[in-house]
Amino acid sequence: MNRTYIKSSNIKIKTKSRIWVDAVLFLSSGKMHGMKNNFDVAGTGTMPASFWHNFPDLGIKKWIIISSVLFSLGLLFGVLSPGIDALTSFDSLIEMADSMATLSTFGLFFFIIINNVFKMILSFVLSPLLCIYPVLSLVMNGWIISNVGHLFAEQYSVGFFMLGILPHGVIEIPAFIIGQAAALSLGSMAIAAVFIQEKRPELFPNLRKNLKYIGIVIVLLIIAAGIEAFITPSVLNSLT
Repeated sequence: MNRTYIKSSNIKIKTKSRIWVDAVLFLSSGKMHGMKNNFDVAGTGTMPASFWHNFPDLGIKKWIIISSVLFSLGLLFGVLSPGIDALTSFDSLIEMADSMATLSTFGLFFFIIINNVFKMILSFVLSPLLCIYPVLSLVMNGWIISNVGHLFAEQYSVGFFMLGILPHGVIEIPAFIIGQAAALSLGSMAIAAVFIQEKRPELFPNLRKNLKYIGIVIVLLIIAAGIEAFITPSVLNSLT
């Protein structure tokens, strides 16, 4: 056999062996030619360890995406399973609507503010309890909007429903999602602080940061309440 061929084959084998050795060193010691290991040694070996370490502090934009997904799931559930009129929980909504109809315009304005702001603050305060309240709030509100829209579409029209919700909804729904995102951010950080000691110093900075978002959300909810109380009824009355 040709010695040159044998020699070149040995070089190729050694080169391949070197690549495998470097790969093993990369996964085990975290270094290959000066590179740091970014894999989860304790997990599957495919997820960056920094992801799990930084998960509670994803940033408000990513929590807004998560909140939007949950809200959209609620909308989808409402579309796929309409029939909220068969639920006893809808009776409370009817009673609330009847009581709101007897209020003056300013009374309606303050009622909407108190109702929306109270629920937002409640979600924020209860978020450390496994984030259950904000998650349920996002899904349920999306589900209710879909079902109410279905009822209005049957009794009136889709356009009537859209005119009834869009004037204030373009402000209220984004504000609602941002507020729930802040609640999820705080709740996840509080949960992480219980189990991860390194996260505890980050809890109060996270709280202060998210309180600023809640403040902005409250201002937006007040604006949306003004539109819902003073403008939306006039728009709907012009169509009936």
